[in-house]
Amino acid sequence: MASGGGDWKDMYQAAERGDVACVRFHLSEGVDVDYQHPEVMLSALVTSVIQGHTEVARVLLIHGANPNLPAELGNLTPLQAAQKYERAELKKLLQTFGAAEAPPTRTRFWERWLPV
Repeated sequence: MASGGGDWKDMYQAAERGDVACVRFHLSEGVDVDYQHPEVMLSALVTSVIQGHTEVARVLLIHGANPNLPAELGNLTPLQAAQKYERAELKKLLQTFGAAEAPPTRTRFWERWLPV
């Protein structure tokens, strides 16, 4: 489920622009912290790392965001995003929350919806 009472797209956009208060609000309303909408195919955590929003990333991680969850689009993990975009502080934060250097093995997004 994408959300309870919150709005995932608004939370995602807040993560992208660095609006910590808005992210907190939507998390408190039940938005799934690891959801990746089929139109976007990135988690709010990966987006916050790419944009360099450390406090947003911290809030997402505190609320249970998976630091090893790869993006549906491009299979980029939060740690890989931190390395790619040279976000040293975010890399340390992600490692504190258990981010692993090796990318996890995962099922491709379409395999979850279609019988293989």
